[in-house]
Amino acid sequence: MNVKNILLGLARIIPAVILLQTLYFKFTGHPDSVALFSELGAEPFGRIGIGVFELIAGLLLLIPKTTRFGAFISLGLMVGAIGSHLFVLGIDYNNDGGTLFFMAVIVFVFSASLVYYFRKALINDFKKLLNKGER
Repeated sequence: MNVKNILLGLARIIPAVILLQTLYFKFTGHPDSVALFSELGAEPFGRIGIGVFELIAGLLLLIPKTTRFGAFISLGLMVGAIGSHLFVLGIDYNNDGGTLFFMAVIVFVFSASLVYYFRKALINDFKKLLNKGER
């Protein structure tokens, strides 16, 4: 196994683990998760909906043939998460020392790296989608 494959594996696994480990809190209605999404005005549908998208993104990241789709979805999710922290919640939410914010930044960086790495394949995928719509 070469260095490139190891780095790609880490870039897939690290954000997937972060995304998937937060699902317990979202899907069980943990009080901290409910409070966060209530502050965003998105409780309960936002919490559950975001959880579903994070589940999909996390699973897609782990499957080599679908990694680019998981990276694209998780990148969009993290833009929302980081924006929520910067403009509504604050970086240090609920005295967590910025843990949630920095986990979102980590997922963002890895997802952005994967989107960049797979950019040509993603562009081709979108072109195929657009061409199907023209028929």
